[in-house]
Amino acid sequence: MERLGLWAMLRAKAGKEGELAEFLKSAVPLVEAEPYTLSWFALQIGPSTFGIFDTFETDAGREAHLSGAVAAALMAKAPQLLAEAPSIQKIDLLAVKAAK
Repeated sequence: MERLGLWAMLRAKAGKEGELAEFLKSAVPLVEAEPYTLSWFALQIGPSTFGIFDTFETDAGREAHLSGAVAAALMAKAPQLLAEAPSIQKIDLLAVKAAK
């Protein structure tokens, strides 16, 4: 059961919005290989604002994700794609309606 999450806000550099969107789409196979990441959503909030929301059962799973392939790939691309460092918040889930 999902108990924990991560919320990351990403702001693309001017002119890099499309590249950031494509990077996020391309990350799906990396996340699918993470056994402790229960759900993962990449979204676009505005013209240059993006977000990532993911859920975990345990803190160990969340920490594994933070040190995993997606995080490493994002940090490697950050200087090229992001206007500022990502804002990443650890969150506790209070209620969940999961897909069946």
